[in-house]
Amino acid sequence: MRAGFQEAAPGRLPSWARKGSPLALGAREVRVLLREERLVTVCEEARCPNLGDCFERKTATFMILGDRCTRRCAYCSISTAKPLPPDPGEPARLAEAAARLRLRYVVLTAVARDDLGDGGAGHFAATVAAVRAQLPEAEVEVLVPDFKGDLAALQVVLDAEPDVFNHNLETVPRLFPEVRPQGRYERSLSLLAAAKRLRANQTTKSGLMVGLGETDPEISGALRDLRAVGVDMVTLGQYLRPTREHAPVARFVTPQAFRRLEDEAKSLGFPTVFSGVFVRSSFHAAEVYRNHQGAEIPPRP
Repeated sequence: MRAGFQEAAPGRLPSWARKGSPLALGAREVRVLLREERLVTVCEEARCPNLGDCFERKTATFMILGDRCTRRCAYCSISTAKPLPPDPGEPARLAEAAARLRLRYVVLTAVARDDLGDGGAGHFAATVAAVRAQLPEAEVEVLVPDFKGDLAALQVVLDAEPDVFNHNLETVPRLFPEVRPQGRYERSLSLLAAAKRLRANQTTKSGLMVGLGETDPEISGALRDLRAVGVDMVTLGQYLRPTREHAPVARFVTPQAFRRLEDEAKSLGFPTVFSGVFVRSSFHAAEVYRNHQGAEIPPRP
């Protein structure tokens, strides 16, 4: 085992994998606003360890198209159930919330909606348009599902001209059948490649979780695959089990080992890498994008 990696002990978190309470004092304003506008965040639904941090900084990752996913991934705490019809008023309410928070960088994600003909692509596009109408100077990142590889749906999202197109690979090909049974590794890579092909100069982003049972060479292989399809920005973070019903943590990665993963990704040619224990795809997304444009990357969490 590479130095800096530690086998997971049942029921125990190493000191570096513990984070403060999500009930940060400054987070109440964001929670109240979300309830008022009847909005959902992946921060809450996925039990993100960074929730308190982000809400206290008055930012959040909005999750459109409801809180019921049509897929069941072994690492994700978002509920799997028959979804409700898309809410046509949601884009406007979300844009209003973003304006009230004075956001200059808005991240939009969604549950997988395999029940919809376009996988929710039209709703993504409508939400991007609504945000741009309210906040014309804001940058927008979309973190999308794979749309079952539907390039017409992908084109709808790209036509909305997001600043960043993000689709997470999450794990290595060997583990896809186990932890992402309704996803396909090659399909995800193809989606990222197509985003580059269909829209000139589109900035693309993807992320990997470590600790699900992958090996070091498999991480390296996935990073090479992402770079081969032109991904510009990559995030690397520790998988943390949201509940006992989800996939167990196979190993913990030290902060020092995350620095080595960052160095490896940079050596493969990624222009921008954000790597750390608590790094998540949309954590400090604005700062990561601005780093890609030449500013400083945020401190590693």
